Parts: sequence; C-alpha cells; structure tokens
Amino acid sequence: MKKEIIKTTKKREKEGVVVSNKMTGTVRVEIEEISRHKEYSKVMRKQKVFFAHTNEALEVGDKVTIRESRPLAKNVNWVVVSKK
Repeated sequence: MKKEIIKTTKKREKEGVVVSNKMTGTVRVEIEEISRHKEYSKVMRKQKVFFAHTNEALEVGDKVTIRESRPLAKNVNWVVVSKK
C-alpha cells in the first residue's frame, strides 16, 4: 500500500483596513501592530501596507482578513479571504 502524503502548510493571516481600492482586482490593506518597547516600556504603533488580490467590490475603510499566497504580481503576494 502507498502512504498518503498529507501536505500541510500554515499560511499567515492578518487583519487590516482597506486604504485604497483604485486598482482593478487589487486593494491596499494597512495593518497596524501595537507593541511595547522592551527597554522604555513605551507603546509603539507600526503600520505596514500590503497589496492584496480580490474579486469583491471593497470600499475604503472596510475591515478585511488577508492570507499569504503565491506571487500574483510584482507587489501582490496576499489574497483577501473575508470581509468583516
């Protein structure tokens, strides 16, 4: 008997807000991380923008979940999974 090969990959998921929807099939999603500085205990906010592929009509300000995927374009490596 042949053994079944089960392929399990954990792809990263992030939650963010749609910042721009001016491209066809692609939206810009901004993700904000809040962390505390190790030495000074100051609360820091970091924002990062990801380009994500979507077929849905999303508006600026929509909260979405994005998942890592294969490269779809030069800057697009994420796919919109769900809208909240």
